[in-house]
Order: sequence, then structure tokens, then C-alpha cells
Amino acid sequence: MSLLVDQTLKREIDGLKRSGLYRTLRKIAGPVDTQVSIDGRDVILLSSNNYLGLTNHPRLKEAAAWAVNKYGAGACASRLIAGNMEIHEELEKRIARFKGYQAAIIFSTGYMANIGLISSLATKGDLILSDELNHASIIDGCKLSDAEVKVYPHNDIEGLRRLLSQRNPRSSQGGSKKTIIVTDGIFSMDGDIAPLPEILQVAKEYDSIVIIDDAHATGVLGENGRGTLEHFSLEDENLIQVGTFSKALGSLGGFVAGPQLVVDYVRNKARGFIYSTALPPSVCAASIAAIDTVEKEPLIRKRLWENVTRFRRGLINMGYDTVGSQTQIIPVMIKDTHLTMEFAKGILKKGIYAPGIRPPTVPEGTSRIRATLMASHTDEQIKMALAVFESEGQRLGII
Repeated sequence: MSLLVDQTLKREIDGLKRSGLYRTLRKIAGPVDTQVSIDGRDVILLSSNNYLGLTNHPRLKEAAAWAVNKYGAGACASRLIAGNMEIHEELEKRIARFKGYQAAIIFSTGYMANIGLISSLATKGDLILSDELNHASIIDGCKLSDAEVKVYPHNDIEGLRRLLSQRNPRSSQGGSKKTIIVTDGIFSMDGDIAPLPEILQVAKEYDSIVIIDDAHATGVLGENGRGTLEHFSLEDENLIQVGTFSKALGSLGGFVAGPQLVVDYVRNKARGFIYSTALPPSVCAASIAAIDTVEKEPLIRKRLWENVTRFRRGLINMGYDTVGSQTQIIPVMIKDTHLTMEFAKGILKKGIYAPGIRPPTVPEGTSRIRATLMASHTDEQIKMALAVFESEGQRLGII
């Protein structure tokens, strides 16, 4: 590279370091479990999305090994060329049935699923209403579309209604243009749940399509782990769901589930699907096994919620602000970026790995520790984690 480019990049990196926003990678040795090895030390992992502990479940590992032996290590082509294997279609049918939809289509990641769906479904002249705390993949999908995008205040139904009432008459009921409301189910940084019943009611009033990203809710919320709709005892086959197999389901890949017509449209229009190599068969087999496990072993989910309740109650009793979290994602609000990173460094020294979350992942002034619980955390691990959060919070004057 030229000297000018080198100097420009160095200035930007130096700026990130001064502001406490410079990022590095930490290497984890061995499997991702409740205890991992980092820099040669065993620490309790309190930041994984492996909420049900399924990534190490024997059923998933056996399924992945079986698929490698039967199908090989990869698909080696896009689905529309020569990569459409029977196990891909089996997974699509399985996740559609689990979610209660006519059909589903799988993507290489949940990020690609959001980008693929939103950028293809929303066209010029359409209007997208997006929650201000939606995941980056939703934001990027909106940017890649040709639609007009308006952001409504977080979980603010009246704010959403105001924006809908101001929409262009060409997009009004009976017009040819679409209005799309998109929201996370569980918000990935605050751990709260979208007010889905109210969103669906507003959408009905304004003849709008609703897309929900159920990435952090799938396998976790609802009596049977089917996600946000089940949590609220709702059924709406017209609502479009995006999700992932890489969090509570312990595997990899994303999906879009909805009416058959929507899935057919996405298959033909979503560039992220058309131009990506298909998922490895082993990953698909593990995902199918994960859905089976969620349905057959409800006690795993029960254990997760017991751990969540215990840990969150302990933090609140110490005086921490958990930002109204309702789920397994529990933010510990510190606000100051440098103090957040100092806290993260301190708890790591004491055997707890839960990295600090800083802008641009979260808004300025809202840096926090994002703690996530797993069903496989033991009582002793939770007790130790609470003790470390208490001692470090007192040392830094946070509590």
C-alpha cells in the first residue's frame, strides 16, 4: 500500500485506541462450553449465544458426524446450481414445521437471511419501519433495499403508529406499494422482547407486512421453544420470520420462514441465497438434531430460565442496572466506555469472561457488559460469577 494509505489507516486505528473502541480477538482453546480456556487459563464463559448448551449435545455431534460420512464435508455449489442436497430440503421442512409455517428457506448465516429477505422484498416506493435497536443485519438489509426507511423509537407503538399515519398516499391501503414493519423478537443487546401483539394490531390497521427476527428467541421463548409468537400465544401465518441455527440451536445458518409465496419469491430474488455456496451437510444435520432436542427435552429450557432468574436477581440485588432485561441476555449497564473495558478486564482476571460492549454496537453512553446465561451453567458457576461481579463492581465504584 502507499504511504498515504498506511498513514490514514494508522490514524484511524490510533483514534480507535484513544477512544477505547479498538478491538482484538481472544483465542478460545477447546469446545465452547460453560468453561473455556483463554490464554492458558480456565474461565467461566458468560457471553456465548449457546443458550441451551446444545453445541456439545451428543445428539448434535452424532448427527454431524453421520452427515460427514454420508455426504462429505461440503456442498461445493450454490443451491440453484448443483448444491441442493436432500438434507437442505429436509432442514427447510423441519424448521417450517417447528415454526408453524408453510415453507422455509435456509441461508449461510442469519445475517445473510436478513439481508436477503429485506433487500429483495422491499423495492422502490415501499416503506420500511424499523425499530431503532434492531440488529445490524436488519439495518444493513434496509440500506441495501431501494425502499424508504424510517426508524421508530424502541418498542414505541405510538411512535410506530405516527410514522405509519404519515406515509405516502401511494403506499396507503389498496395501493400498489408495500409497507413493512421489521423488529427483533428478543433484542440482542438489551434482552427485552418486542411488543408483538401490539405491532401486529397496528400492522393490521395499516395493511402492513411484519418481519420479525427471532434469532435470540428461537429455542428459548414459548412453551415449546418456538419463539416470540408462541411466547405471546399468537398465530399469524402471514408474519414472516427470520432466524438462525447458530444461537440456542447450537449449529450454523439462517432461515426465512413464511407463506410459500414469500419463500418462492426469496429463492428467486435474494442475492445472498442465489450467489452463496450451500451449507455443509453436517451443519444441516446438526440443526435438525437440535430442533428434535428442543422438542424432546423441555427440561433443558426450564434449566436455562432457572439460571437466568437467579443471575439477574443477584445482579439487581447488588444494585446493577440490567436495563429491564426479560431474557437470557442480561446487560450490565456501566455507560462509560473506558470503565466498561476496565470492568471486563477485571472480571477476566478473576475467572469470568464477559467482554465489554461498546459503540458502535450500542449507542454512545450505553457501554455495558452483556452477560448471557446457558442452561448448562452450574449453580456453583453462577455463584462464582455473581461474587466476581460484586467484588469488581465495588472495586471500581460501580455499585
